[in-house]
Amino acid sequence: MAIVFEQIHTPGVAQLSYLLGNPSKGIGVVIDPRPDVDIYLHLARKHEVGITHIIETHIHVDFVSGSHELRAKVPNAKIYASHEADAGEYGYDHEPVHSGDTLDFGSFILTARHTPGHTAEHLAYLMSESKHKDSIWAVFSGDSLFVNSVGRPDLVGEEETKRLAGALYESIVGFYGSLDDSVLVFPCHGSGSSCGPDIGDLKCSTIGYEQKHNRYMRTKDRDAFIQMVLESSGPEPFYYKPMHHLNARGADVQGGYPPVPALSVADFKQTAENQNNIVLDTRDMMAFCGGHIPGALNIGARAELSSWAGWMLKFDDPLLLVLENDDQLERIVKLLWRTGYVHFAGYLVGGMKSWNNAGLMLNHIPQMSVHELKDVLKNVQLVDVRTPAEWKSGHIPGARHFFVPYLRDNIEKLDREKTTVTYCGSGYRSSIAASVLKQNGFDDVRNIPGSWQAWTNAGFPVEGGKP
Repeated sequence: MAIVFEQIHTPGVAQLSYLLGNPSKGIGVVIDPRPDVDIYLHLARKHEVGITHIIETHIHVDFVSGSHELRAKVPNAKIYASHEADAGEYGYDHEPVHSGDTLDFGSFILTARHTPGHTAEHLAYLMSESKHKDSIWAVFSGDSLFVNSVGRPDLVGEEETKRLAGALYESIVGFYGSLDDSVLVFPCHGSGSSCGPDIGDLKCSTIGYEQKHNRYMRTKDRDAFIQMVLESSGPEPFYYKPMHHLNARGADVQGGYPPVPALSVADFKQTAENQNNIVLDTRDMMAFCGGHIPGALNIGARAELSSWAGWMLKFDDPLLLVLENDDQLERIVKLLWRTGYVHFAGYLVGGMKSWNNAGLMLNHIPQMSVHELKDVLKNVQLVDVRTPAEWKSGHIPGARHFFVPYLRDNIEKLDREKTTVTYCGSGYRSSIAASVLKQNGFDDVRNIPGSWQAWTNAGFPVEGGKP
């Protein structure tokens, strides 16, 4: 009997969702959908299955759950959510699921198992063929077990962190450790997600592979496991806690891409003068630094715009978009929507060409090569905006360290009168930082294209760890 299986990768938030189905019965399930749900409808039509079930493995903190968006387009589908803990936290209609409950799709069965640790209510789903119910061949592990990693337990409050770390140990070493080596592992995230430390590049694994290569799964001592998992988590993105609340109550249905008014130069300029509105310039760093609207924040239109918006913006910020070209609008809105941004004051029709042709004011951020930086290193205020772990692994001599999302809170520790130079790993994050400095009255700001990568490739000296 055929089984439909599709893994959907969402870059930027490094999210993995799944469509499973039984074409002979015309039924299917989506596990952990993203908010732009047309991909699931397309795949369901392709495989001739209906979406009858929508599963949430847990309350997500890093992207907007698409369950309600999907149910709005497939009204007969039901949402299945855990009732193992904090059941009263949900603010939407759903089918309660407890550990041991099964969902039978004819050709295959999904069995829920409580796997707390990343969150208290977390469920994993074991998959087996209906004709071999006791032979588990796959597990959808949500955010509990990742490739080479595990879900971080520190995202729902300090009081719960240690308790959840202990629960995570039981889930990883106890539950997952009891499964056969041949069982396939399909997680909710891949490399690049902040939901777990150093997640591997592969998008699936096996229990046997994880038993051999996953340092958390290999650590059988409970106290050592807890210490390791608590010490290995990186900084928590600012939007995670509000995202948890949003997904717990249920995100508002948009019915498609959130609308963005098209604004002429005059209307854009007038709207930008309202200080509640945020001018978000999504062009690449070279274009932005070459000339931008005064006060604009630069986050380039790469996939990671989703997560960096979460670091740098608030959900209720009305956004004014500046695009490389107008054709990018749908893609940019999609990237922002995935991490909760649905309030748009408009976009500049014609982009910076329209602004320039209108003869309006521009700000500039000069670019500086690493060779130029080396010659003036002692005469500038150099700011490293990478993560703490990157800083510890090595940095340019004389630099000060402020991870870019923390720069605003530490802005008064820097001298506005000095030439200030920003660098990161490649230049993307340092352009964000440079735009923040310009917003805060730093007139002489420079950015380093290539940044740390260019510095080390040039063979220039470093401090700290190995480059």
